[in-house]
Amino acid sequence: MAASKYVVGVPNEIKIHESRVALIPVGAEELTRGGHRVLIQAGAGLGSGISDQQYADQGAEIVPSAQDVWKNADLIVKVKEPLPVEWPLMRPGQIVFTFFHFAADENLTRAVMASGITAIAYETIRDAKGTLPLLTPMSEVAGRMSIQEGAKYLEKPFDGRGILLGGVPGVLPANVVILGAGVVGANAAKVASGLGANVTILDVNLDRLRYLDDVMPPNVTTLYSDRHNILDSLSRADLLIGAVLIPGAKAPHLVRREDLKRMPPRAVIIDVAIDQGGCIETSHPTTHSQPTYIVDDVVHYCVTNMPGAVGRTSTYALTNVTLPYVLQLTRKGLDQAIADNPALRQGVNIHRGKVTNPAVAATFGFECAAS
Repeated sequence: MAASKYVVGVPNEIKIHESRVALIPVGAEELTRGGHRVLIQAGAGLGSGISDQQYADQGAEIVPSAQDVWKNADLIVKVKEPLPVEWPLMRPGQIVFTFFHFAADENLTRAVMASGITAIAYETIRDAKGTLPLLTPMSEVAGRMSIQEGAKYLEKPFDGRGILLGGVPGVLPANVVILGAGVVGANAAKVASGLGANVTILDVNLDRLRYLDDVMPPNVTTLYSDRHNILDSLSRADLLIGAVLIPGAKAPHLVRREDLKRMPPRAVIIDVAIDQGGCIETSHPTTHSQPTYIVDDVVHYCVTNMPGAVGRTSTYALTNVTLPYVLQLTRKGLDQAIADNPALRQGVNIHRGKVTNPAVAATFGFECAAS
């Protein structure tokens, strides 16, 4: 297939309460100007405030069903991983570009291997600076949302402790503990400290802690992450944010079931790492419609698509960084694009039945092939 004749497909996101879309009208304009066809499933952009007509005005074709998109597209651009009802729609030789988070789902991994597609995962594209440019904007959203949601679920009507995150004069603010000082953790600390909470952020990267110690306000304390410091911090945590990331791999459980008894009654856990399996042993995926559950008198919030709740903001933040990669794939074709761009090559997790990401292969004991 010549790179100049790509058909790019954008299906509706069908994960519960997922309102993002993988392409905005300017993306459709860029692709059609380059001679490619763009198929948009009817209604795909509505959750982000984008009408079918806005896509059509930029040359996109509006098609009625997901089957129409998957059957005809050479390159599928999505936001979330294909769900089981979509697995039969994948076909050999097709490229699917989306968040996959394979390490959290062996069934998905095996289904993608069996399909024969090339799976390029947003979350493992790493640039020359060592950053994860396609994961970063969603981590920024999730980090900020973690405090917004945590503050809400600390309220008594939501089964929380009945604590105002920032306190008031004469009353202590909440204690917020953040596991992980990456993009999620730093954004969570920024919002929590701005609201007046006492914030402790833990990480094993001392250079990162030194940086945050320099730029964060005085109500943010940095702490080296070891077992003793985690347990000590839990005893004071009104709100615990799980923000641990090992790119491509399953998140380690830094908090065990027995550790929950150290936390104050009706404290809240927001496990942002749940997309990669969660960093709290008692975490399991939840949805925006049923976001929380209680284990050992601790409220758990483990929504796997947090940014989907703010679809308009998240869609534009995400497509700002994904569109350049889509354009590279369509202009050059898969082989040349990944040869020219090492960052994009690192995004290839599965290629025509073989796992090419070492972290995913190690998680399930699969052989790892070269991408």
